Amino acid sequence: MSVYTMKPRPQTAYVETLGHIGRALSNLHLALRDWNDRRVTRRILGGLTDRELSDIGLLRSEIGDLR
Repeated sequence: MSVYTMKPRPQTAYVETLGHIGRALSNLHLALRDWNDRRVTRRILGGLTDRELSDIGLLRSEIGDLR
């Protein structure tokens, strides 16, 4: 039985730079998505009455602290 081992090709600086840019854009996208999710959640919770917030265990003062 023979075993084939592949040697990884060395990456050029161009490919490596594109990888860094891609990761940075992906991280930016994830950060923006998370920020928007928190913004929408705060808006929805802000529209609830104090009674409704109490039912889910929140105080109005805690809405801004959501992370």
